Amino acid sequence: MSHRHWAHITALPVLAVISAPAWATDYLTVEQAQRALIPQAQTFAVFPVTLNPAQLQQIRRLSGVPQRTNQPRVWRAMRGNTVVGWVIVDEVIGKHEFITYAAGISPDGHVLGVEILSYRESKGGQVRDPNWRGRFRGKTLADPFRLNQDIPNISGATLSSRNITDGVKRLLAIHSVALPHG
Repeated sequence: MSHRHWAHITALPVLAVISAPAWATDYLTVEQAQRALIPQAQTFAVFPVTLNPAQLQQIRRLSGVPQRTNQPRVWRAMRGNTVVGWVIVDEVIGKHEFITYAAGISPDGHVLGVEILSYRESKGGQVRDPNWRGRFRGKTLADPFRLNQDIPNISGATLSSRNITDGVKRLLAIHSVALPHG
């Protein structure tokens, strides 16, 4: 066979490497995030949710941003027979790639914590800083969630900061609209 006949095959591995994110880092599994967010829980059970069009509109109205999927990834955290919280795993875009994060939400609708599970950008990983993520603790849908006001911006990570901030408020809206309260 001629060299030219194989030229297209040798280019394929190069294309595969170029298309993969170069800086993807996984920090926590879902299970590790659940334990970090709601340590008093004894069990975490998948809680299937399918949002209808009216709920999707209500989530957008409450949070100011659209919900990308009608089936968010939700777990109910239990201690015995008592619901002690909810964990929702979500993704937002950083600058170019998705950031996978989780929020713990109390039964009455305040943020228990935020964890970054996977960060795929080459810059902006400061959103993993526990002090920055701690600024979400205690927030409810009634809070403004404004970057540079109640949530500080991170220089060099503005898009990641903004999108995680918007995402956490959206997860609170999902809790308000689609999950049982207690």
